[in-house]
Amino acid sequence: MEITQLDPQMIWKNFSLLNAVPRPSKKEERVIAFIKNFGEKLGLETRVDEVGNVIIKKPATPGMENRKPIVLQSHLDMVCQKNNDVDFDFETQGINMVVDGDWVKAKGTTLGADNGLGVASIMSVLESNDIPHPSLEALFTIDEETGMTGAIGLKPGELNGEILLNLDTEEDDEIDIGCAGGVDVTATQNYPLQNADGSVVKIEIKGLQGGHSGMDIHKGFGNANILLARLLFIGIGEQNLQLISIDGGGLRNAIPREATAIFTVKDSAGFIENANALKKEIEEEFAAIEKDLNITIDLSSSANKALSAGDSQKIILALKAVHNGVYRMSPDVPDLVESSNNVARVELLNGDLKILNLSRSSVESSKASVAEQLTSVFELAGMNFELSGSYPGWKPKPGSEIVQLMEKIYKEDFGTEPQVVACHAGLECGIIGANYPTMEMVSFGPTIRGAHSPEEKANIPSVQKYWKFLKQILAAIPEKK
Repeated sequence: MEITQLDPQMIWKNFSLLNAVPRPSKKEERVIAFIKNFGEKLGLETRVDEVGNVIIKKPATPGMENRKPIVLQSHLDMVCQKNNDVDFDFETQGINMVVDGDWVKAKGTTLGADNGLGVASIMSVLESNDIPHPSLEALFTIDEETGMTGAIGLKPGELNGEILLNLDTEEDDEIDIGCAGGVDVTATQNYPLQNADGSVVKIEIKGLQGGHSGMDIHKGFGNANILLARLLFIGIGEQNLQLISIDGGGLRNAIPREATAIFTVKDSAGFIENANALKKEIEEEFAAIEKDLNITIDLSSSANKALSAGDSQKIILALKAVHNGVYRMSPDVPDLVESSNNVARVELLNGDLKILNLSRSSVESSKASVAEQLTSVFELAGMNFELSGSYPGWKPKPGSEIVQLMEKIYKEDFGTEPQVVACHAGLECGIIGANYPTMEMVSFGPTIRGAHSPEEKANIPSVQKYWKFLKQILAAIPEKK
């Protein structure tokens, strides 16, 4: 079946149009122009602010003029991840989508349902002539996935809405009322190179699930960078391991699925034997959750020079010591991760090292504690470090009028109670709320699995359920006070 034939056709049509436009984070020029053109063709007031956010205004439908004005908000950019064996350029190509039973997937890449389905929903409301709604502002932000600079750059006074509906969560039975903040922690160092002694060995890890470094951090998925460090640890000391290169992970907000290291050791046969023994243990540890994990350890070759054994040891020990995964569970909200860290990217090439982390927390002091743990390790290892891109969390307000309204509608429509939750992902609500402190905010969306990985997929029946819910909410927005 063609994507555009799925129900609701308005959303899947607009999602297909959107997914034909390349939209990597920080390279959103084409999708900004696409959305701007979309609003102008509808004859709606459309503008692009100074950082690139697109704001489209639509008057209330007849009879809804006295209802509270609302903001519908989603982000334009998408996480760009692909399998190594897939030839795909996110900067020039549109996403190749397929229907697989009750799911829409992409062919070997991220799907962009995060947050493309939210964008497509807003487009559908804007172009509709039969959906009752109050006066609304559609806010399409940029660069949510790699810095939230769109939300950060949104100035006070740009919006007039009293209620913001963020369409960027991934479970259709959840009403989200809070989220974690985050900070990027980056370690760097430049090491002198020398001729390497011993035999060249290559370790390659692939086939891990990966996933969202916030929403999936508690699920026990393998982190390719951490597994690689475990294997490299065998070579320090008597093996005189000398690192030549490391290429592990990718984006800060994606759990690393693949990692490769090239290095020399004194006794390659002994190292490979011991590493294969550890490999077997790792595969047994992750057998229930990482069924496609593949680790290869082989002799190789390299024309590049290596780091000294001492410098190599410092890097490996730092990767072994730095925290990865859940740091603390919330004592106040059951089953909520309070703080965590994702060792997202490790790159060593020609002596230049970069280690990229994303630390998250719903509590600012706990976020600082995670960052301090990381920087302490890096400082002990003789590395430089930098904290950047910090953004606040979103404090829950469970008793707000819009939350109570949505709970009532959900129960009436679907016969069950929704889950009113806070999440460990980073949503833009906290940042926007800093400049719009009186605006009520809530986040919801259809069911999406595997976000930030090539396994990303969107549930078709869930999109139908979510679309019905959204329309019911728009029709029931209360009157201005």
